[in-house]
Amino acid sequence: MSKKQIHLNGFIQNSPSPHSTGLWKHEKDQGTGHNRLEYWIDTAMTLERGRFDALFIADVLGTYSVYGNNHDAAAKHAVQLPAHDPTLVIPAMAAVTKHLGFAPTISTTYAQPYSLARQLSTLDHLTEGRVAWNVVTSYLESEAVNMGLEQRLPKEMRYNRADEFLQVVYKLWEDSWAEDAVQYDRENDTFADPDKVHMINHRGEFFNVPGPHLVEPSPQRTPVLFQAGASPKGRDFAAKHAEAVFTKNHSLEALAAYVKDIRERTVAQGRNADDVKVFPMILPIIGETEAEAYEKYEALQNSVSYEGTASLLSGHTGIDFSQYDPDQYIEDIETEAVQGNLDMYTKDPNRKWTLREAIKNHGLGNGTVKFIGTPVQIADRIEEWATEGDADGFNIAQTYSPGTFEEFVDLVVPELQARGIYRTEYEGETLRENMFGKGRKHLADNHPAKRPNLAGQWY
Repeated sequence: MSKKQIHLNGFIQNSPSPHSTGLWKHEKDQGTGHNRLEYWIDTAMTLERGRFDALFIADVLGTYSVYGNNHDAAAKHAVQLPAHDPTLVIPAMAAVTKHLGFAPTISTTYAQPYSLARQLSTLDHLTEGRVAWNVVTSYLESEAVNMGLEQRLPKEMRYNRADEFLQVVYKLWEDSWAEDAVQYDRENDTFADPDKVHMINHRGEFFNVPGPHLVEPSPQRTPVLFQAGASPKGRDFAAKHAEAVFTKNHSLEALAAYVKDIRERTVAQGRNADDVKVFPMILPIIGETEAEAYEKYEALQNSVSYEGTASLLSGHTGIDFSQYDPDQYIEDIETEAVQGNLDMYTKDPNRKWTLREAIKNHGLGNGTVKFIGTPVQIADRIEEWATEGDADGFNIAQTYSPGTFEEFVDLVVPELQARGIYRTEYEGETLRENMFGKGRKHLADNHPAKRPNLAGQWY
């Protein structure tokens, strides 16, 4: 029986030290070079050398201003500020790689489906089929205000808008241009057959888009769809639309429960349980010995900015922690921001978290689980989480960038390959093929983009 194959993505953001707050000042960190193409080219080449599926590029459109009701801490400690555009660096990375995919984050709350469809189709052409889209709804109040709203949209409305947004882009990507619309017929002066380029005539609650799509079919048509739903509404959204789900879990037990829930919701949507690949985020801290790895972990924790992380956690949860005593326990409350980032601490069955403990933990890798040890020990845990937790792969976070990726590729990847649980060569030409198997360039036929709903309409 062949062993389960693990998939890997690199987790990054176009910002100095986005997920390990304050580590831009670490001697091994090169994050301040994120505004230079060389930084992105080096990172992409490292991940392709490690046979990663994709570089997953997180993003926000606002500042972390919940803490103290201002952006001071975010500016001082580079808390995802500056935040540069995640899409513009992709062509440069595509030019120096042949297989690595790219998954930029773009919010359905503020983008327009017509222009986003063009943007991602263009990138799918330029990368020859290696683009994904991390579909998000925006949670920061500062994003809403700067994008012209008086306040952020309620969570329910954010997801309803996102659902219709996807209906529109599906019509543009899948239905507007027939596969054989482009003729390249020089004799008859016909680039494309106009009878095969269709209007979509979408009219809905949030969008009216007549079409047609501005771009001819790209290699994948629809980019690979990532999503990161934690709330029940978010999980249902992911089960309906996503091909890959990004999650953060503290424990193997929490991961297993999450994966089981996502797979059940996916089946309830008329899809197969394995149509959605689940990628928990992990932060590897690697040493030659276990003791050395833990020493490294202590040193990295001491490099974290406390106030900067408090600002990050406040933004993630929508709670102003500048008003809290650092030694008080965090309470379980409903948030309009990212429920999962609060649940990590308030619903941990193994312990209660004080604010100080949560901040210390959140400062490295946005609070994600740490795999600390030798390359063999880290490979052991990856294998355990893949088999017992039913993870399909992992999003690899960084402490210092891009050194964490380099260490992982040089030290852990060979160990995974030696066990026969990780590829030694890429299987396909497109990102979707590398994730789901050769020949799977396009969305599965049971995906909602490909089938009519009960009213007989395509979406």
